This record gives sequence, C-alpha cells and structure tokens, in this order.
Amino acid sequence: MYTKRYPPFAGDDLLTLHQVPIYPSVNMMEPPDAVDRESASRVHRLTRREADLETILRPSNGFLTALSADDYDLLRAHLRTVDLPHDAVLVETGETLKRAYFPHRGVISLVVKLAKGEHVQVAMIGRDSLLGTFATMGDACALNAAVVLIPGVASVMDLDRLRMAAEHSATLRTLLTRHGLAVYAQVQQTAGCNAAHPVESRLSRCLLHTHDLSGDYRLLLTQEAMAQMIGARRNSVSLVANTLQQANFIHYSRGHIQILNLEGLRQAACECYATVKAQYDRLLGP
Repeated sequence: MYTKRYPPFAGDDLLTLHQVPIYPSVNMMEPPDAVDRESASRVHRLTRREADLETILRPSNGFLTALSADDYDLLRAHLRTVDLPHDAVLVETGETLKRAYFPHRGVISLVVKLAKGEHVQVAMIGRDSLLGTFATMGDACALNAAVVLIPGVASVMDLDRLRMAAEHSATLRTLLTRHGLAVYAQVQQTAGCNAAHPVESRLSRCLLHTHDLSGDYRLLLTQEAMAQMIGARRNSVSLVANTLQQANFIHYSRGHIQILNLEGLRQAACECYATVKAQYDRLLGP
C-alpha cells in the first residue's frame, strides 16, 4: 500500500537563460567603424553563445526537448525541479491533478486500484513524456493513481499554467495531444497483453519498457512492484524472474534487477513491446 505523499516543489529552481548574465562591452577609444565591426562580432558571438546555452540548459525530457523555442519560452519561467522519491504518490484516483510532471530520470507508474486491494499498472511515463496530458486538455480529475516506480528527478509546473500556455499555442496543443495518444496506446496494449500473454512475456516486456524510460540497466523493482506491472501474483513473478536469470537475461537479487541481455529479453517478450514502441515512434518521433 502506497502511503507517501509528495511535497510540492521540493527542489531548486530550474536554471534558465535569464539567470545567466551576459554583458557586452565596447572600447570607446576605437574608431567608429571598428566599434561597429566589433559590436557586430560580439552580437554574433553572443547569439551563438545563447543558442549553445539553450541547448545545454533545456531539460533532458522528451516533451520539453520537442518544444519549439517559442513554446518552450511559454513554459520555462514556470518550471521547477523536484526529486521523485521511490513510492511517492503524485496523485490518487479521484483527486485533482494540480501539477504536470516532466521526468528527466525515473519512471512514474499509472496504477488502477481495485476494490479488494489489488493494484494493477496500466502505463508508465518516463523521460520521454509527461504526466498531465489529459488533465491539461480536459478534466483534471485523476482516473488512476500516479506513483513513482523508479526514483529520479523531474521538472514540474502548475497545471493551470500549462493549460494557459496551451490555449495560446496550437503547436503546444498538438504536441500534448500526441503525447496523450501515446499513453492511451500503451494503456490499450497493456490491457490486451495482460489478458492474453504468458507471465514471462509480460515481465520481459515491462523490463524492456522500464529500461527504455529510465535509461538504466539497473532497476529497483520488488516482486510486488513487478506483480503490479504485469497483473500477476508474486509467486508467479518469482518463478519467471528466476527463469530469466537462468537464461542470463537478467540478474535479480532482493529487489535489484540488472539487465544483462537486451536482445534476449526482446526475444522473450511478446509482440506488445514492439507494438507500443512503434506507436510511440510514430506519434512522438521527429
């Protein structure tokens, strides 16, 4: 049972270009033509430096990186950085989501909680996307819980600010829609996968997807977390994890998983991993 509640804006402000002072200087003893040439040269250097800084300072989140310069300018003054502690509950089912989360590291799990206490994961969000697409475009009431599966760091902003920015930009609305569709495609495929495919294939799919979203080969995943990921019992997860370890696809010990063979996991996974990846590439690719 998740009990941790997430503190708002528990971190430092995100560095922006406005916080980097750049002051040109001119030598007034030079002839006017020389001053003009030197000023023009410095303006060129400053413009290039600002472009370089923009590349460096823009957060390493797929949604934020995909924004145009104009759309990013609408958001960046309102972004803050926060830690994503393991098992932190970002929103519960039925609550109003008040902030959008843009992970740079870590993975957020979207979880359906059933009446008898079962928890089943329906989708994951990592460094490629954001939590809050549907809430930005429509009803902010959460249809499921959002829990930190893999700890990390994210940029956050008030959902009202993101909604206001989207109202002023058609391109931002389009990007939000495409990210929402990508999550929806994942939810649909997960439902079909959990109903039709064997536990070994489902666990392989989830480990691959978690690796893709986190960018890490070492994952902190308990048997309970993996059971929720694939809608199975813990004893089934234990047996399948042991099978994958014997095949040298993973090393698993006390909640610590190290992926040893990505290609082996791809062969063990069902079609759903490639299907979801193809949808994400189509909707979010360049």
